[in-house]
Amino acid sequence: MDLPDGWLIDQPETPPIGWFLFAHGAGAPMDSDFMQALTQLLVERDLGVVRFEFPYMAEHRETGKRRPPNKMEVLLDSFQTQIDRVRSELAQAPLYIGGKSMGGRVASMLVQDNFDCGKVAGAVCLGYPFHPPGKPEKLRTEHLQSLTSPTLIVQGTRDKLGNREEVEGYALANALQVHWLEDGDHDFKPRKVSGFTQSQHWQAAADQMRQWMRLQES
Repeated sequence: MDLPDGWLIDQPETPPIGWFLFAHGAGAPMDSDFMQALTQLLVERDLGVVRFEFPYMAEHRETGKRRPPNKMEVLLDSFQTQIDRVRSELAQAPLYIGGKSMGGRVASMLVQDNFDCGKVAGAVCLGYPFHPPGKPEKLRTEHLQSLTSPTLIVQGTRDKLGNREEVEGYALANALQVHWLEDGDHDFKPRKVSGFTQSQHWQAAADQMRQWMRLQES
């Protein structure tokens, strides 16, 4: 693990078959348990992972003072800067972008333009925030209806920001694939009665990402 100029870089011992630019969610940093676990699982599947923090989270790391997320235009600019930097410094193998919750949402708003110009191969959203908590009428799906770039969403079936019953009623682009984790919440944690564990769902998410990426490569 390395930290050059704000990056966390993890990669397998052999040259990675692809890179994943991995953005954090609104409330947790790039080294949260979720981010750490998924990164390690992806490295075990021969992917290189680059993590970074949006400006508000980087400021929190430096000062210890909590800040709300930056405005969307700042998040978009920040993520785009990271895409361009990875392309110039690291990504000889295919580059995928994505993130946890908010990070995945930002990636999904950038993937089309970057796919069209050949910078990225697709996007992966882990726990997509289809709507704010308790506000299912305030959908964040407009741009997801017209995507032609390969996009994968991995979602818990009881995610409060978009559960299976809700999401299956949305009009989403054919290029967008949704993979469901049974009884998972927004962090993919299931209830004990389900017979699954959060660790199993994290592994299933990583397996699905690798399988999906293989399809994009073929």
